[in-house]
Amino acid sequence: MCRHVAYLGEPVALGELVLRPEHSLCRQAWAPRTQVSGVVNADGFGVGWYAEDDPVPARYRRAVPVWADTSFTDLARVVRSGALLAAVRGATRPGADGEAAAAPFGAGPWLFSHNGAVEGWPESMVGPAAALSAGELLRLEARTDSALLWGLVLHRLRAGDAPGRALCDTVREAAGAAPGSRLNLLVTDGSEITATTWGNTLFYLTGPDRSGAPRTVVASEPYDDDPLWREVPDRTLLSATRTDVTLSPLKEPSA
Repeated sequence: MCRHVAYLGEPVALGELVLRPEHSLCRQAWAPRTQVSGVVNADGFGVGWYAEDDPVPARYRRAVPVWADTSFTDLARVVRSGALLAAVRGATRPGADGEAAAAPFGAGPWLFSHNGAVEGWPESMVGPAAALSAGELLRLEARTDSALLWGLVLHRLRAGDAPGRALCDTVREAAGAAPGSRLNLLVTDGSEITATTWGNTLFYLTGPDRSGAPRTVVASEPYDDDPLWREVPDRTLLSATRTDVTLSPLKEPSA
């Protein structure tokens, strides 16, 4: 079980989204308001953000709980970005991969996060993993279900698939191989957010920020009580820019 938040809009301090709100991602890591499974996400955290005129995002990841990292509190106060993805981690199974297992995972312009768990991991994913070359498997950042899902998504992105198709095909493949899995995936390139709901909650907020500029936030649960938050139905693909959000149904693997 993990939780994540992604943002597109005018530059803001990282802490304005991850730490400061009443129900921020930091608080969700130990006291979520919406609970499908699991409560405490203390197995690491990470933030990826984009700087102006640089398509490759920076990442800060740690193996400690987000509330325990005082260095991040200081960093989040001064670093500003108009596009970010942050996540807190609750491990599917115990492991020793440290911060390498913490989202966001990244490659080139892409950042990725997974909220959920693959049932029967790792044996259930032997079939889907066979689609990756030996080199792709060796380059996975960690020995976790989330890292493998990212490898499958990245494989499709590099083959030319649009983000929506890459996520949908990966979700359906994983759900077919491991029924009962929770597969909320999220990917961004700094200009668009694409996400799936499959077993866990997801919400979005769109409209003007306090200055009147357009923005979109996609999160596992609302970080404040703004009435404009909307819940994304289960089995849905979300595609969003700063100004628009599109929702499309996701079919079951057998359909």
